[in-house]
Amino acid sequence: MNTKQIDILERAGLVFMKLGIKSVTMDDIAKGLGLSKKTLYNHFNDKNQLVECIIKAKIKEDIAVFQKASSESLNAIDELYMHSRYVLETFKAVNPTVFYDLRKNYSAAWKLTVDHKWDFVYNQFIKNINRGINEGIYRNDIHKEIYAKLFVSQIEMITEGDVFPWPEFRYETVFLESFRLHIRGIANEKGLKYFQEQILKNE
Repeated sequence: MNTKQIDILERAGLVFMKLGIKSVTMDDIAKGLGLSKKTLYNHFNDKNQLVECIIKAKIKEDIAVFQKASSESLNAIDELYMHSRYVLETFKAVNPTVFYDLRKNYSAAWKLTVDHKWDFVYNQFIKNINRGINEGIYRNDIHKEIYAKLFVSQIEMITEGDVFPWPEFRYETVFLESFRLHIRGIANEKGLKYFQEQILKNE
């Protein structure tokens, strides 16, 4: 992918995230980015391809951010908190209709997001549990697969908006409450003490 395509993806992504996908046409994208329609179509065949490429770029960014947070975090609880804050900030910047539009109208792009959650995110949570156990701040008897599936299912539940419809339930509130619930379920006494003294006091 060349520099021009990357620039288009970044700027078009911001437009979609702000306004939604279904309501924005390729003409709108071209005008908003100060491009001719011909230039836009020289790089992307249609809106489906553009949306799919934006999702692929976002997934690549997610992976890089998660890996950086994992390497810089003090422990497993700090790591999970950093990951959760990143997901939260990402969601706050997205028009809630984006998730609905993807699910209903862009099946290939939606499948990329689902596969990403059930592959990369799921395995990241498994690694986080193993780290927490090794660090002595998570319970030794955790059923890792159940908690990892619960964590990913929680993300899906929030993005789909059926159980916690926006704006009645704000992303920030739901995510932070879910994070507290998960930590209290997997942390031992030492981990809970760290969570209360180092994480909650900063909220």
